[in-house]
Amino acid sequence: MLLERRERVDLFHSGPRRLMLQDLNHFPSTSRSLAGRSVLQIVPDLHSGGVERATIDIAAALNEAGARCLVASGGGRMVSELQARGGVWIPFPAATKNPVAMAFNSVRLARIIRDEGVDIVHARSRAPAWVAYYATRQTGARFVTTYHSAYSGSAAWKLRYNSIMAAGDLVIANSQYSAHRIEELHPDAAGRIAVIARGADLRVFSPAAVDPERVERVRASWRVAPHERVVLLPARLSTRKGHFVLIEAAEKLLAEGLSGVRFVFVGDAHSPAFKRNIEAQIACRGLTGIVRHAGYCADMPAAYLAAAVIVAPSIEPEAFGRVAIEAQAMGAPVIVSDLGAAPETVLAAPQVGDDEATGWRIPAGDAPTLARKIREALDLRASARDDLTTRARRNVQSRFSVEQMCRDTLDVYEELLKD
Repeated sequence: MLLERRERVDLFHSGPRRLMLQDLNHFPSTSRSLAGRSVLQIVPDLHSGGVERATIDIAAALNEAGARCLVASGGGRMVSELQARGGVWIPFPAATKNPVAMAFNSVRLARIIRDEGVDIVHARSRAPAWVAYYATRQTGARFVTTYHSAYSGSAAWKLRYNSIMAAGDLVIANSQYSAHRIEELHPDAAGRIAVIARGADLRVFSPAAVDPERVERVRASWRVAPHERVVLLPARLSTRKGHFVLIEAAEKLLAEGLSGVRFVFVGDAHSPAFKRNIEAQIACRGLTGIVRHAGYCADMPAAYLAAAVIVAPSIEPEAFGRVAIEAQAMGAPVIVSDLGAAPETVLAAPQVGDDEATGWRIPAGDAPTLARKIREALDLRASARDDLTTRARRNVQSRFSVEQMCRDTLDVYEELLKD
């Protein structure tokens, strides 16, 4: 068994790992035994989001290690980036949740695994994971899952559906919170869990890498004046992401006399009905023009620099929280809900003193506290903001680099192939 030769990978219990400057130049080729191997990742699509970003990062790392990386997925705007970084896209209807279609997909995926000589299949979402599970059982390929989300639902059928994410030969949890949740809901997986935090690419998410023209273009797309400060919520439009909480906080701040501030949502709107609901709430509270949805943003590093404050006021637990890491990497003040993995990613009182904090954590759904912390962040003096920026970026450099994520992921691939 895997754990007879390897202790559980745990980035948080083992303490922070110092990121050296040379690590930023390329993905280190430590995984020599992966050369010539083939790994297939399967995700629903390649439009946008943390799952897709991690998929591409791992594809690039495998390519650097001399391995082939295939990605079976529906299309999306990130396909060209995948291909540019050495991944091979296989068009595949991985998003379907129709049981009959999934059964056919497992046979189709098994054929791809055999034809391409795939050694490992890595699933990052539930429906594709069920397909991958049966395909690997037909072919003998190793099966890896990443528990990307704090999957909800207590009904027996929902727990059964979710359980596939804990059925891998190895299960990657992207936080201690995720690992504890897996152990609680799926105790039989406890001996197969590797905790590997999601990483940010510090070459891309670096203030020094973003020229002022990029920031100006982003602000122009948001239709904000040069003197206006921006409170940014970067997330797809979804109830769980806390958009209504920020709308309520914005209303409170305006009633208190705050001016010269705009509240911007960036992210895809997968549900037209939810988008209409958001717009109706904005109009109902008299916030038209003050709060706006700017749609998908292709240049998130510039977006973080274009904002004065970043907020992630989720009302449900986040398994990790990519926004918090990217915002800290850019040195942007960040406010997150104090649930899920937030205590692992954003250092804040009472966990640490004010001189060690890298952001703020608030009770979930607490609009008055969110409003108060937004004002506090906006009122930071230049020296205090610079100190916060330095601490936040150091936090990400030492604990959440994409290089570390890729090294640890490739390490567990190697261990699986030793069995």
